[in-house]
Amino acid sequence: MPHTLQAAALVVEDDELQREMIVVLLEELELKVFACESGEAASMILEEIGDTLRLMFTDVNLRGPMTGIELANRAKGEFPRLKVIVSSGRPASGLPVGTTFMQKPWLPLDLLREAKMVC
Repeated sequence: MPHTLQAAALVVEDDELQREMIVVLLEELELKVFACESGEAASMILEEIGDTLRLMFTDVNLRGPMTGIELANRAKGEFPRLKVIVSSGRPASGLPVGTTFMQKPWLPLDLLREAKMVC
């Protein structure tokens, strides 16, 4: 029987409790989840495994100089088929085409609904 690869997701969130909650939610969808707290760390993960990811969730405000919007633009530029969800407590502008914006506070079911579209 051929081995199928598990779908993967990347969570980029500087708040540890939020990051852990999002990871748990996405793991419920049987996604293999990679997580980090900065755009720079996410960029390194994208360089290594970006072509295997189906979903990236990022907050707008991250540790370090790169914002989630900059990260989303980079990710969509390099991996156009990647589903990207950007989250913030304030409205965001400058998002790449095809990106989903989730205004905080959002419910776990909202994230699961968005993520299920790529699983």
